Amino acid sequence: MADEAREEKADILGSEALLAEVAGLDVRQLLMGAASTLASLAYAKLERNDLAQAKLAIDGVSALLPLLDGDLQRDLAQALAGLQVAFVDAAKLKED
Repeated sequence: MADEAREEKADILGSEALLAEVAGLDVRQLLMGAASTLASLAYAKLERNDLAQAKLAIDGVSALLPLLDGDLQRDLAQALAGLQVAFVDAAKLKED
C-alpha cells in the first residue's frame, strides 16, 4: 500500500513538473517548429510518392503559416509554394 502511495505521489509530482514545463513554452516557437517539421515531412512524403500524406503535411503548413511572422513566415511561405508546385508535378506524373 505504501508503494502505491509513493508511486501515486511521484506520478502527481511528475505531472505537475510536466505542466510547469509546458506552461513555460512559447507558443509561437512551438508553431514555428511544427510548421518547419511539417514542411520537411511533406518533402519526404513527396520523395516517396505518398501524395495523400504529402498533401496533409502541406495543408498543415498552409494552416499554420498565417499564425507566424517575420523571416520564418517568409521562408516557410516560399517553401510552401515549392511544395505545392512539387505536389502538382508529382500528381501529374502519377496520372501518366
